[in-house]
Amino acid sequence: MTDYILSIDQGTTSSRAILFNTQGKSEFSAHEEFQQYFPEDGWVEHDPEDIWQTVKRTCTEVMTQLDHEHDRINTIGITNQRETTLIWDRKTGKPVYKAIVWQDRRTSKYCEKMALFHNTVVPR
Repeated sequence: MTDYILSIDQGTTSSRAILFNTQGKSEFSAHEEFQQYFPEDGWVEHDPEDIWQTVKRTCTEVMTQLDHEHDRINTIGITNQRETTLIWDRKTGKPVYKAIVWQDRRTSKYCEKMALFHNTVVPR
């Protein structure tokens, strides 16, 4: 019986789940895109529920390939958007607003001012 590693790649435009065997060979994968929102020039947002649901669906899809023997997954690794920001209500666990995506430029002028204040260079 083969053991697996579940890899979750939650990216800027899609979520992907891949089951690798212990030799590093990809055995099963699922991929699902989700919508990006551009409410104003330079703004980029995601619906947090879209992110969560696409991750759940892709993981479920690859796990069904194991004939309900989920204990064959030994470990899970995840990579995500890192700089994307999301806040949620501590009591309800629900998002307060859409996720602000790493590509969003609404704070760029503030960052430039802070860089001048600290005498550093902000990459563009």
